[in-house]
Amino acid sequence: MGNLEGKVIFVTGASSGIGRATAKVLVNHGASIVIAARREEESLQLVEELHKSKANIEFIKTDVTNEDQVKAAIDFTISRFDGLHAVFNNAGGGFKAPHDWPHDTTNRLDKTFDLNMKGAWLCMKHELNYMLEHGGGSIVSTSSIAGSRATDSEAYIASKFAVEGLTKSAAVKYGHRGVRVNAVAPGIIDSGSWKPRFESDPDLRKKWNDAIPIGRPGKPEEVGEAVAWLCSNESSYVTGAIIPVDGGNAFTFARPS
Repeated sequence: MGNLEGKVIFVTGASSGIGRATAKVLVNHGASIVIAARREEESLQLVEELHKSKANIEFIKTDVTNEDQVKAAIDFTISRFDGLHAVFNNAGGGFKAPHDWPHDTTNRLDKTFDLNMKGAWLCMKHELNYMLEHGGGSIVSTSSIAGSRATDSEAYIASKFAVEGLTKSAAVKYGHRGVRVNAVAPGIIDSGSWKPRFESDPDLRKKWNDAIPIGRPGKPEEVGEAVAWLCSNESSYVTGAIIPVDGGNAFTFARPS
């Protein structure tokens, strides 16, 4: 514990799921963090909870597809904690496959890319503006096990392929200037949309237990620990990496029959 002491970290999509769990991991490792999300009530509950343990955490309501709000959130982070050392661009979401969509297919496609790819790009733009002028930093984004494999939910997968391309391109471009850029690729995590599905269908959990090499879905905190490592100095020679956090499922991409 404590390998993030003195670091200021900005986290998007922290009102629930992986983002919320990662925020807790980061402060447990000693970081001061600002969480940015659209859902105000859930975010403020997290802030209140962590303030009770004397954590340095603040919230700013942010839609990552709105550049003005993204810039304001980054500026708030820098102003509140006097710096920005690392970020976790985690906000994202998924929609159904194209043949399942109603007549507003283009609108759904735009929403998927706006949230998953454009949001990461806008955050990275303003994060880099600060980091390049202040000695560098670490940028971590959320991809998916589906970010390098072919499966269903085509628009979601395409957007995560784009996140991985953005990650690798930025790593090459800014490595010489002190900025490391990586991504985590979660597999089946017992959180978010998966949690209620597992709770309502025990057979589904058993099927995934059998399909995943390590024998179970992941915990959101396990993704958070990978993010914490990528934000820390311990990962100082890692950039352009897509780190799978999936219990070995990336090697087989096994799915329940």
